[in-house]
Amino acid sequence: MTEGIRDTVIRIKLQEMGESVDMVREHLPDSIESFGRLGIIKDGIYKRIEYAIVNADLRLGVPATDEDILENLVRHGVFGPEMRQSLKAMKGFRNIVVHRYGAIDDALAFSILTERIGDFALFRQEVERFLQSPEARGST
Repeated sequence: MTEGIRDTVIRIKLQEMGESVDMVREHLPDSIESFGRLGIIKDGIYKRIEYAIVNADLRLGVPATDEDILENLVRHGVFGPEMRQSLKAMKGFRNIVVHRYGAIDDALAFSILTERIGDFALFRQEVERFLQSPEARGST
């Protein structure tokens, strides 16, 4: 994948991730009680957060395990070890949303959403910083 195409694909994924996170924030209430009563809106929040996590993957067709991808991104300076841990946690939450959809613990999900939704903005900042760096351009 050429540099320009790669950057464009990454930026599109980041934009779509941001749009999903904004929708979640817009509809996320202030309390777990209100969250539990959202009905189909709660289902939409789960789907949008799943979509945001999928877009944060940035796999871009690289054939490797999730752990290998994260290690390579840290090794190449795309982001630091703390973000690697946040991404692993995001993927774990995504797996819960996808595979236990009907049996999700709303209190746990609400806690994760309210406490960790800022991780998406940090992730985007780190990727944007990397895209602007000499390392991303192939010159060191």
